[in-house]
Amino acid sequence: MPRDHLRSAERSASATGPPGRSRPDAGRPVADSAEAPFLELLARGAPAEAYEQPVLLARAEGLPAERVAALERAKLLALRVRSEMEGRRRREAELSALFETAHDLAGLRDLDAVLRAIVQRARSLLGTDVAYLSLNDPERGDTYMRVTEGSVAARFQQLRLGMGEGLGGLVAQTARPYVTDDYFRDDRFQHTRSIDSGVRDEGLVAIVGVPLTLGDHVIGVLFAADRRSRVFEREQIALLGSFAALAAAAIDTANLLAETREALAGLERANEIIQDRSGVIERASDVHDRLAELVLRGGGVHDVAGAVSQVLDGAVEFTEAVAAPATALESSRAEGHAVRHGDDWIAAVAAGDELLGALVLRGHPGLDPVDQRTLERAAMVTSLLLLARRSAAEAEQRVRGELLDDLLDARDRDPRLLRERATRLRADLDATHAVLAARLESGTADADQEADARRRLWAAASHLAATRHGLAAARDGGTVLVLPLAPGDTATGLARRTARDLGTAVHEPVTVGASAPVGQLLARPDTVATAYAEARRCLDTLRLLGRAGDGSAAEDFGFLGLLLAGERDVAGFVDRTIGRVVAYDERRGTELLRTLDAYFACGTSPARTKDELHVHVNTVAQRLDRVGRLLGDDWQSPQRALEIQLALRLHRLSGITQPPPAQP
Repeated sequence: MPRDHLRSAERSASATGPPGRSRPDAGRPVADSAEAPFLELLARGAPAEAYEQPVLLARAEGLPAERVAALERAKLLALRVRSEMEGRRRREAELSALFETAHDLAGLRDLDAVLRAIVQRARSLLGTDVAYLSLNDPERGDTYMRVTEGSVAARFQQLRLGMGEGLGGLVAQTARPYVTDDYFRDDRFQHTRSIDSGVRDEGLVAIVGVPLTLGDHVIGVLFAADRRSRVFEREQIALLGSFAALAAAAIDTANLLAETREALAGLERANEIIQDRSGVIERASDVHDRLAELVLRGGGVHDVAGAVSQVLDGAVEFTEAVAAPATALESSRAEGHAVRHGDDWIAAVAAGDELLGALVLRGHPGLDPVDQRTLERAAMVTSLLLLARRSAAEAEQRVRGELLDDLLDARDRDPRLLRERATRLRADLDATHAVLAARLESGTADADQEADARRRLWAAASHLAATRHGLAAARDGGTVLVLPLAPGDTATGLARRTARDLGTAVHEPVTVGASAPVGQLLARPDTVATAYAEARRCLDTLRLLGRAGDGSAAEDFGFLGLLLAGERDVAGFVDRTIGRVVAYDERRGTELLRTLDAYFACGTSPARTKDELHVHVNTVAQRLDRVGRLLGDDWQSPQRALEIQLALRLHRLSGITQPPPAQP
């Protein structure tokens, strides 16, 4: 205790108390007796509020004012000593934590473990509910949560903060510490719905954040936060900054270790490349032999890709020109070399200036020159195979077209020779077929463009005929096809599929008309020509009805189909229109056909119909209801009614006798 304080306390003690009365503390300085209780409190580490007790007790006992004043002074001195001791203990704990963290950093093995230790110690020393650390993502331009301690909200733990968003985004952007004692009332930073929702889920109120810096660059932010309002002291912010510096050093050390490991791995790879160089040369020789063998035995482009995949130990595939990256493909064609595209390599498959496709090596960014030349050699072989296949395909298309031309035009050809030619093309002329007429609907005025479109249509039709064991030829500004009908298939279904397939192939609408199913194409010399004429009439009808780009057969047009059909399929029309009613009368012995005749003859009047048939009007209603269930609810619509009346008339005129009237 300072000497002047002691003298003052002694003078005060000598003037205290009435004369002639002895005091218990006589002979001792007042300062000593005033400080004693506070020394005991300091010795046992009592809380700050306990230091008020000696003063309050002195006042309660009515001790002299000098005594109380001495106790007050002693209390202030004791509290100052206590504060100094607490500060030193706190600094000792902080220094100890920083030393331990630095020790962890020196023996860095796991970066995540070091960062977790830093966050845990920061939370413990600052006495906060939560502590967390975020790192910047240069690619996305934001900062994300890396480590949290004390957090309970999943959404908060997955937050990403844009630069300038939230308190953390502001720290990451400005490289300065920021403190808020009430987050949601602080307008110094930008609030966003996602960040505020995460902070609200966690229940945070007071937050302090300090930057993690490496040189002049901010790489992240270290936070401490409470779920209640709180003012963070300058010493606490400085302590958090010290932990942030250690965290930045840990990250920097980890990055250096990673770079060192990567450099060592690079040296090892270089050594492996040197050792494998002889193996690469051997692989180049091997692929040359394999490609030569493929060409000699007639292999395809996918066989070439498979052989190169084995040699290059990667996935090589052939793609059409439209499916390959346009810029890389054009660069490869112009330079005559394979070019890199991302992690892939593209080698153009070309014949002169025409691009036929590309060979693509997937996932091999580090292709060496020898393997690159191997890929280029494979692309050259692929182009030769494609040209050979194209020549063969064009020859087959011509042969198929010539056979179909002979079926359409040559009346005196030997059926046996025609059948032999079809067999070589894997076409069965004795099976049931449909003859189809196809035409483009592009409507271009340019003659060259129209001619090119017709060639594309013929090529697509020839390919379709070859894959379906049929025939195709260019004729009358369009294309004619003869395709077999599968069991259960219809001419209408085949026409619609053909229109869709050809339109997809040429990228323009294609209209297709189909004949009725035709069996035994060689039965009569004019069988195919007659069916083709029917298909063309159906095609013209589709275009007149505004159904360009669709496919259909004569059977789809009701009684109009009778006009389109080459052989006037009267029985088929009658059966499609009223066949179910005819069959019902034959099975049950009813008079539905006779009732229908009378109903239409009487102007669709049930009352007049019952007089014509001499039956009750309820009987007429019941019969007509049965007809509706057999023919469909729309049987009395104008179009259906006209078809039904025509079918009834044809049914009578064709000689088909009605069943005898039912016996009463």
